[in-house]
Amino acid sequence: MKTLSPRFLVWLLLLLLASSRSDAADRFRTDINPALLYWQAWAEAPTLSDSDQGYLFTNDWRGHKLDQKFGDLIGRYDVAFKLLYRASKSKVACEWGYDLTDGPEALLPGLAKAKVLAQAARLRGLWRLQIGDQDSAIGDLASAFAQGRRLAEDRILISALVQYAIENICINAIAENYHRFSLASLDRFSASIAAGPPSGSVAACIPTEKTSLHGWLLRRIEELGQESTDPAQVVEKSRELLKLLMDSPGERDPAKADRIIVAAGATVPGIIRYVGELAPMYDELQTLMQTPFPEAQTRIKTFDSRVRAHPNLLVQEMFSAMGNCRRKEFTAEVKRSMLQAAIEQRRGGDAAREQVKDPMSQQPFAYQRFLFDGADRGFELKSAFTLPGFNGRMVFVDKDGPAFQIVGDHIGKRVE
Repeated sequence: MKTLSPRFLVWLLLLLLASSRSDAADRFRTDINPALLYWQAWAEAPTLSDSDQGYLFTNDWRGHKLDQKFGDLIGRYDVAFKLLYRASKSKVACEWGYDLTDGPEALLPGLAKAKVLAQAARLRGLWRLQIGDQDSAIGDLASAFAQGRRLAEDRILISALVQYAIENICINAIAENYHRFSLASLDRFSASIAAGPPSGSVAACIPTEKTSLHGWLLRRIEELGQESTDPAQVVEKSRELLKLLMDSPGERDPAKADRIIVAAGATVPGIIRYVGELAPMYDELQTLMQTPFPEAQTRIKTFDSRVRAHPNLLVQEMFSAMGNCRRKEFTAEVKRSMLQAAIEQRRGGDAAREQVKDPMSQQPFAYQRFLFDGADRGFELKSAFTLPGFNGRMVFVDKDGPAFQIVGDHIGKRVE
């Protein structure tokens, strides 16, 4: 056997070490709490000047050739999206560490930051597609989509609603650019959804809502009664708690709390009894939010009517929007299925598409070609489910041309 020379052995060792370092650079830990990685991603998101922020996020870039300034600005999100990608591959539970004993004062600052990164993912997708890098475009959108799913793992209602909003951003971005993605890229996105965490549900959030709002209010009023022997003082402080509970951006009506106090008899026992009447409503809502379509449509309408006419003003205040939350969940479910149907259309034509059912009817989505300014530009899918702002229709653009609205009440309207 021929003996290897020392020089060759050294060269071989250096080659193996270099290969090892390269492999190690491609690996990362998947046992880190993804919430920590998301916070790092949000911290690494660039702080843009007002003019640059407006330039990126207030202009509608669909159908426009993007300049180098756009590329440079969106490139400043590279580190944030590197962390977003790593978080999407984490194999452990997402623990956000929110302290819900603070009730309505609990801070959830990550929600707005997460939505901004989803909007950035859409813009990065446009840039990546323009420079011919569809793999990175789909990777950013998949990472943003997974971030939305992780938000909802805290089982807080507003987090689930932000998840649906983020999914809407990502799916719309793909539908608008459907013709620019290969089947392999579309399959990669679909596979990332299947491999990631499940969608957050409104039903899963009801126990949290009951504990963090109704439970918090009842506990705080009882604590006030223990802290003070002056009933008038307890009633006044209860009024302040109600103002805090019902205070929301864009809708401040201090008189609401006054009306509730009066309706409760303006006594401590009366207020406690009044708040206690919320409990069975949460229990009923838990069942209602799990009711499938179309039965849910009828039951939600009945529930909404009862809430509007309920003699307890606090019930009217706390439950008036719950039906719409479930409708948003239905919309998210429909659009996910529409995307999958569009992927199957690319794969195997009509027969393959028809294997994907509208979750609201268990029938294939209605299908037709879509004309814009007289030109065939794509195909439209239609669901049995509609609500204001979503008429059940969505267009997947499969040919180049001027940009137009692909979903919503203004579907088919030119994007200027």
